[in-house]
Order: sequence, then structure tokens, then C-alpha cells
Amino acid sequence: MKSWRDTLQVYWDRRVLSLVFLGFASGLPLALVYATLSAWLADSGVSLKEIGFVSLVGLAYSLKFLWSPLVDRLDLPLFGRLGRRRGWMLLAQLGVVVAILMMGGTDPGADGGLRWTVVWAVALAFASAIQDIVIDAYRTEILADERLGAGAATLIFGYRVAMLTSGGGALLIADWWGWQAAYASMAVLMGVGIAAVLVNPEPEVRVTERSRVIEESGHAWVGRFATLPISFRRLMNWIADAVVAPFREFAGRPGWLYILAFVALYKYGDALLGTMATPFYLDIGFSLSEIGVITKGFGLAMTLLGAGLGGFLVARYGIIKALLVAGILQAVSNLFFVALAMTGPSLAMLSVAIAAENLTGGMGTAAFVAYLSSLCNIAYTATQYALLSSLMATARTILASGAGIAAESMGWVWFFIGTTAAAAPGLLLLVWMMRRFPAPPPTGRLAGETP
Repeated sequence: MKSWRDTLQVYWDRRVLSLVFLGFASGLPLALVYATLSAWLADSGVSLKEIGFVSLVGLAYSLKFLWSPLVDRLDLPLFGRLGRRRGWMLLAQLGVVVAILMMGGTDPGADGGLRWTVVWAVALAFASAIQDIVIDAYRTEILADERLGAGAATLIFGYRVAMLTSGGGALLIADWWGWQAAYASMAVLMGVGIAAVLVNPEPEVRVTERSRVIEESGHAWVGRFATLPISFRRLMNWIADAVVAPFREFAGRPGWLYILAFVALYKYGDALLGTMATPFYLDIGFSLSEIGVITKGFGLAMTLLGAGLGGFLVARYGIIKALLVAGILQAVSNLFFVALAMTGPSLAMLSVAIAAENLTGGMGTAAFVAYLSSLCNIAYTATQYALLSSLMATARTILASGAGIAAESMGWVWFFIGTTAAAAPGLLLLVWMMRRFPAPPPTGRLAGETP
């Protein structure tokens, strides 16, 4: 086994470090279509009802799997020298820049102005979602398995810093110089991501024996329709390769339904706690300032540290063991909230609970992102990662929707005990899969391989 010092060298890999800047570019637009946009609309006198409906522009992030096959298979002629992945990233980033600038030039408080703000917000969310698809695929393709955790950690670091920048930073700029200056500043900062795309290499377009066989069988099926126009058969072949094949490849693996169940359940306990955390803080007597400083400021630092530790665990012990260790720690950390519910509004106990929950949550997130990446066949990284991450997000939202009912009926102490118990199904399923399916999925990835 590698020494700790040798294991930490994974963070000095040039490709791992580059993900800090791509993570920054990925996270920057998010607040501009959510929290920062809501603040701008409220400041412009837009009604709460309208602000609520505007939040629907974020659906682009939830539906990104619908256009992920285009990113996987379509080359962009105007960006041919950059290659498929970098070409799509640059196109998406240019779209983000244009949308931010145009959005910042609107006036949502004027007659008819809100309509144009929403139009450009939709464009921004769409371009940002495409950027996320490509960056996730790029990250998966340029890193060997043992570097996936470190890559996830550095991406999370850049992403969180960007959200702080486009959230709090944009509000400060807007307070001093106005909303147009705030959005223009964010557009300029997207240059960080553009520079990262231009200086980083393009990963090799690869296929696996498994993907080749699946696609050939798809073409053979399309060949039965010889009487159809050739242009239509070409379209059917493309759909078979880009849309159907990624599903067939994943569904052909041993235990694929158990894998999907695990993806849905791994973060269940954390999702329940996260949904009710702020109402809990307020209910037991913490002030908004105390919540903001400790849970957001100190909590962010602990999350980033945890992500780094998660990447270290993946590099040293492998993805599956890191998932198990981080998952157990995540579950145990929820018990600190039981202690906080018993002690009441103690800043010391709140700090301990936030440190434990965010540290272990960051570890679990880094290991989990690495796991999702490792599941992707190298020939279908964009499509399969988009599908898996959408499943995770959707399951987390649906499963956590009953958190309020549970908290009201059980009380805070038993609710947080319940969040710890909610982590058990995912962990038990992981242990069972480790024994039942010890062989890694046939994704075309090799540990130690640097594409």
C-alpha cells in the first residue's frame, strides 16, 4: 500500500488541479439563476408569486440527461481543433457569458422587463447545464480510477468557491454598483473556465469491446428496415448508438438494479437532515446571524476539508471502501444533532455538530461522485453520468419530501435518530453488493490508467 505522502501526491496531478478551475466555471452560474436572481427580483419589486414561478428556470439542470447524448456523440464543426469535449465546453461557456451579460442588461422591475430577464435566465440555465454535462464527462475521461476521488474533491472546491462568489460576492457588487455591474463581473469571471479549456488537453475518444458489440447489434436491427430512406436509417443508427446503447450497456451489467437502488439511497439520511436543518436551528433558538456564520461560513470550510479527505480515502483504499467508511461516518454524524436537540441553542454544540456533519458529508460526496464516475462506460460518459446524477438528485428530492411530516410527528430528537437509521439501507445494500458482485463493472476504465 502507498504511504500517506505518496497518496497525497494525487492532488498535485495537473489534470486533478485543472478541475478546480472547471469546477469554478461550473458553479458560477448556479446562484445567478437561483438565490442571486431571487434577490434581484425582490429588490426590483417583483411579487413573491412571480419569483416562485421564475425558479422553474432551474428545471434545465434536472432535465440535462435529455440532451446529454448530443454531447456524447456530436462533434461541433466550428470547434473541430479543440475536439469534442473541449469544443462543447467552450461553446457552453460562451453561451453562459452571453446569457449573463444579456440577463444583466434587463430590468425586471420595468413593464415587460421581467419577461426578458426570464428568457435569458432560461438560456443561462440551459447553457450552464450543458457545461455541467461536458465537465462531468471530461473529468471522468481524463482521470484514472484512483484519481477520481481527488478530482471530485477539487471540482467541489472550485464549485463551492464559485457559488460563494456568485452568491455573496454578486450581492456586494450589486449593493455598491448595481445589478448590471454584478452580472457583468460574473461574466468576466467565466474567463477562468475558458482559460482552463484552452490550456488543457482533449481526452481521446475511445470505445470498448462491449460498446462496439452493442452498437453493431443496434445497426443490425436497423438494417432490417432496408425499405426506409437511407437518411432515416442513418438517424435511427445514430439514436441507437447515442441514446439506446448507453441504456443497454448499463442494463446488461450484473446487479444493475441494485446499483440504481444504492445510488438513490446512499445519501438518504443526509437528505432528510439537510431539508430540516435550518428550521431546526430556528426552532431551538439560534439567531439568523449565528446560523449564517456557523452553518455557512464554518460549515463550508468543513465541507471542503471533508471533500479533500474523501479524495484521499479513494486514492488510498479504493472507491468502494471509501464509500463504506464515509457512509458510516455520515450516519454517525447525524447523532450530534440529537445531542444539539437535547442541549438547546449552544454555539459550541452547534459548531461540533456542523463540523461533524459537513466534514463527513464532504467525504461522502467526494467518494460518491467518484463512484458515479467509475460506473460510466468510457464510451458513454456524458449520457450515463447525467442519468445517474439525475436519478440521485430526483430520488433525494422525493425521498426527503416527507422530512417535515416526520419531524412534526416524532420531535427533533427522534427525527435525527431516524435520519441515522435512514442511512442503514444504503450501507447494507453496499455491503451486500461488495460480496455479491465483487468484480468491477466492465466500463473500459483501468485503475492506474491515465487516458
